[in-house]
Amino acid sequence: MEAKLVLTIEQRVAEEAQKYASRTGKSLSLLIEDYLRVMIEGGDNKSVSKTPLTDSLRGAFRGDADVDYKEELTKALENKYL
Repeated sequence: MEAKLVLTIEQRVAEEAQKYASRTGKSLSLLIEDYLRVMIEGGDNKSVSKTPLTDSLRGAFRGDADVDYKEELTKALENKYL
C-alpha cells in the first residue's frame, strides 16, 4: 500500500531535485522513497552515501524551536484546500 506525503522544501532544492531525478531516470518520489528506505534499514547515517543532492538538503530547514510545525502545516493545507 502506498501513502501520500506532503513535503515543504525550498523551491530551488525542489527544482534541482527534479532535475537530478530526470537525469537518473527515476521519479522524485522514488528517489525520496529509496533514500528513506536506506535511512530506515541502514540503521545509522554513516551507511548513507553522500551525493550533491543530499549535501544540498542538509540543513535546508531551519526553524524556531517553539513552533508547532504540525499545526502550521495543518493551517497551510486548510488554507490551500478548503
